Amino acid sequence: MMEIINKFKGKGFKLTPQRLSILKFLDGNTSHPTAEDIFKALKKTHPTVSFATVYNTVQALRDRGELQEITIDPEKKHFDPNTAPHHHIMCTACKRVEDVFADYSSALQLPENVSKNFAVSGNHVDFYGICKKCRS
Repeated sequence: MMEIINKFKGKGFKLTPQRLSILKFLDGNTSHPTAEDIFKALKKTHPTVSFATVYNTVQALRDRGELQEITIDPEKKHFDPNTAPHHHIMCTACKRVEDVFADYSSALQLPENVSKNFAVSGNHVDFYGICKKCRS
């Protein structure tokens, strides 16, 4: 917990008990939770936490570059505490999202009429399919 406190201390991010519990929940989390997922998980141990607190906290973290907002699911925003460049795959049956750590930059060729007007600084590829569990 001290590592989390030290990471955000002095960055203009008020560390309330509710925010600390959100940060602890997100630390190393690879499940790509939605704000609702975070709220439901925290409500068990912090019955006074509000959905607004969770939502505002994830938005503040996103705005500070500490959390990646994933829009792979058109129905819900998911959040990823791993801000290193990577891609995602979503099961279209159960909606589970997983990380894909591969560099596709050399495989992607933009049309010349696009590349001449932009200096590309990154990319993000979303994959969709049916996971092994849902196929069985």
